[in-house]
Amino acid sequence: MTTGWVRTAPAPISRRLARLLALVATALTLGLGLGSCSRPGPEIAILAGSENKALEPLVQEFCTARGARCSFTYQGSLDIGFGLRATATPLAADIVWPAASIWIDLFDEGRRVRHLTSISQSPVVLGIRRSKAQALGWTTRDVTTADIIDAVERGDLKFLMSSATQSNSGAGAYLAMLTTAVGRDDVLTEAALASTEVRRKARALLRGVERSSGSSGWLGELFLDQDQRGIRYDAMWNYEAVLKETNETLVARGGEPLWLVYPKDGVAVSDGPLGLVDRGRGQEVESFVLDLQKFLLSGDAQTRIAATGRRIPLGRADAARPVAEWNFDPSRPITAVRPPDPKVIWAALNLYQEALRRPSLSGLCLDVSGSMEGAGIRQLREAMAFLFTPETTRGLLVQWSPDDRIHAIPFASTPGALQQGSGAAPDQARLKAWGAQLRADGGTDMYACARAALRAMAADLGTGKFLGAIVIMTDGRSQGDLSGFLADWRRDGHKVPVFGITFGDADRSQLDHLAGETGGRVFDGRSGLVEAFRAVRGYN
Repeated sequence: MTTGWVRTAPAPISRRLARLLALVATALTLGLGLGSCSRPGPEIAILAGSENKALEPLVQEFCTARGARCSFTYQGSLDIGFGLRATATPLAADIVWPAASIWIDLFDEGRRVRHLTSISQSPVVLGIRRSKAQALGWTTRDVTTADIIDAVERGDLKFLMSSATQSNSGAGAYLAMLTTAVGRDDVLTEAALASTEVRRKARALLRGVERSSGSSGWLGELFLDQDQRGIRYDAMWNYEAVLKETNETLVARGGEPLWLVYPKDGVAVSDGPLGLVDRGRGQEVESFVLDLQKFLLSGDAQTRIAATGRRIPLGRADAARPVAEWNFDPSRPITAVRPPDPKVIWAALNLYQEALRRPSLSGLCLDVSGSMEGAGIRQLREAMAFLFTPETTRGLLVQWSPDDRIHAIPFASTPGALQQGSGAAPDQARLKAWGAQLRADGGTDMYACARAALRAMAADLGTGKFLGAIVIMTDGRSQGDLSGFLADWRRDGHKVPVFGITFGDADRSQLDHLAGETGGRVFDGRSGLVEAFRAVRGYN
């Protein structure tokens, strides 16, 4: 491990005019020709991690000044990496901006990304309710990974953490857990991954996961949304900057803020790299990207980036104002865990998915109503074939483990026969064969299926071993009784999230409402059910 520190600070300039003048001055200094274009600038497609949403307005200011039309699409850092693989369909993007460069190193075999440059940094730390931190005695001393493990094993701590195989913040937290478990100042190795003690410590920590997700940004939104609904989570692993934003919202509402815990023995630091995707668009686009990097690294832009709680290299701007009540201080020295070699990262992620994570308990409600006849039912069969083919899911890091539990229910006007299995290979083969026989007929009542799934999952939910989720795929407007399901859901008390996958002419408003009430999310499956089911696997 290496010990280092970076400094950031809030922007002293807040007036719109002052910022515009600073932008003009920066552009003139860098020779960007602000406002001097005689013709429209290029169209620029930017593929960014959700943690960069807070910086989009700054980029759009630059794009507007250059006469360029910049569009943002947000994906997980691992999704961005998957899109860079040699076997993948070429990315429809000119710029990639993931949370960390390790995903470029891991997947960009063809070296299509050029001029990769870090814009800001943010460590992945633990935000815990201040009262809980005080009860644990963590507000008056340094905290180590061993302290966090002890709290989880005693049953004193649960937390939200994004999936290590689908989100950079989850991967960062997990890789730091593994590295600190090794117990020496070294990078993680394949030999260390085989250590029984290292696995024990990592598995013990991951038992504290109460909710998972495929996006760090969405995880922060979930924490705030559920808090407003009266459902309190005690803690969350996330970026230092995201925890700052979360606290600002909590305090504005009059709520209890999170106390930031920076594990003394090491944290992962994301370097926020922005780079050009070489897809043959020529010198104009390359020059635009280089100029954008210069702008984002200029004094005024770095000051404004620092104000969001992100860290920047020493000397570019002052540190953001610490908030003692939150233990937030982006100028404090931290012990940064060095990322391991790409092959070790890949091995560690597979280990997480197959052996170390908390097992998933999935209720799959699959619409086989008459409107699914034709292309719909064919795509549903393809999605089931994907979900239950280990060779395919493993390549995308969404494979099942033998400890997982699966309850699949086809539904039309009423729920069909329940199919149950584990993530073991023979069960997956059986579920795959079952999925190939699905037929379409009848009406649509997704609420009755959701109630059936909740009943089927009840015994396993009661053990406290699993992370539960109900996934509803539908292509139509549902009949049936929402209130009846929600009454069952509240009586159950396990806060099982419901995720929706829309297809065809599905009424998204019904799924949005159901997901909102239960802390779930809705995915668009109209362009392909396989991709939608893959995405939802990152949330369970």
